[in-house]
Amino acid sequence: MILEIDNLVKHYGQVRAVDGLSLSIGEGEVLGLVGESGSGKSTVGKCVLRLTEPTSGGIRLAGRDITHLSRRAMRPLRRDVHIVFQDPYSSLNPRFTIEQIVGEPLLHHGIASRREAGGRVAAMLEQVGLRPEMRTRFPHELSGGQRQRVGLARALILEPKLVVADEPVSALDVSVQASVLNLITDLQREMGFSCLFITHDLSVVEFLADRIAVMYLGKIVESGPTAQIFAEPRHPYTQALLSAAPVADPVRQRERRRIVLGGDVPSPVDPPSGCRFHTRCPLAYDACRTSEPELTDPRTSGHPVACHLVTADHVPDAAATR
Repeated sequence: MILEIDNLVKHYGQVRAVDGLSLSIGEGEVLGLVGESGSGKSTVGKCVLRLTEPTSGGIRLAGRDITHLSRRAMRPLRRDVHIVFQDPYSSLNPRFTIEQIVGEPLLHHGIASRREAGGRVAAMLEQVGLRPEMRTRFPHELSGGQRQRVGLARALILEPKLVVADEPVSALDVSVQASVLNLITDLQREMGFSCLFITHDLSVVEFLADRIAVMYLGKIVESGPTAQIFAEPRHPYTQALLSAAPVADPVRQRERRRIVLGGDVPSPVDPPSGCRFHTRCPLAYDACRTSEPELTDPRTSGHPVACHLVTADHVPDAAATR
């Protein structure tokens, strides 16, 4: 396994951003971590990168426990894990040229001289679909899509084992999103890196991720192979997310029954008792309000879910109750 997270907890004071999360990513695998804003998914990414310290739990990168490593001990390991940020406008240093931005990791880790770095930067820019002559430009001279390609080039220049992509297309125009997603897919297949792809949109990871983990209020409520999640979503929250995802076929879009969830996401300062989703779930019953369901795989199919209705051998269908 490239990444193993065991019972990760991250609290900011009384805010329980991540509250007992476990997941793993295999070599060359893409895992889509999906959830609404405030679910804690970006906090997971920050903990993996050690940009924020976990409250408890364990994180292993390529077999090594990095949970409590010092900054000095982490430094050589940062070659193995890089991030692509959400906002290409604020994640690039406006005073640096594109060559300096992409080449800086090579110099920082002592992998190449400044002269050698120039050639590797040019090759990397071509690989992400940018002309080599763009090396001398500054970020403000590029479009949003071009800037995100620069962010990808910077993240991949060291050929990392794991890339954390935190909402990498949400700040881009819709017309540009597809081209950047296709680029990430092509690069992942060519280079073979593992990827934790964080997003609020299930449809974004449909053709990109091998597996999907759905997160709600600090916990994973369902995970499994992408095809299974889309064909047979078991948790009412996953069903609601899928019902809101756009479909290219207008006939299928008209036939799809939209599941509208009531209320707002509860505060992570004081999450509900029992199942954290019960305050918005159209299928909740007494047990959901008092007993917290465990993430289990009752059918041993590699598709675990945290829902009392599923573990009671009744797959819920929120749309059927509408």
